[in-house]
Amino acid sequence: MGSTDDALTCWLCGRPFDMRIQWHHPVPKSKKGRSTVPVHPICHKTIHRNFTNTELARIGDDPKALRDDPAIAKFVRWVSGKPPDFHAPTRS
Repeated sequence: MGSTDDALTCWLCGRPFDMRIQWHHPVPKSKKGRSTVPVHPICHKTIHRNFTNTELARIGDDPKALRDDPAIAKFVRWVSGKPPDFHAPTRS
């Protein structure tokens, strides 16, 4: 059986990883979330910049629901052509 790390892709953008991986709680820990999903740091910041913990708890483990948001859809289109470890400053 092969390593699952070989096929690991970002929960939000679907790009592969190189060195930088963060673990995101689709349902925030403050809302009793336990499971985590792999995301790029830039994708993680984008999720939390666009949604409150209450909104994330309501959306749950559904990346398509996040990508349906116009701001997230625009971000995913933009980042999709970037290399796996691409990082850029994000606004707070």
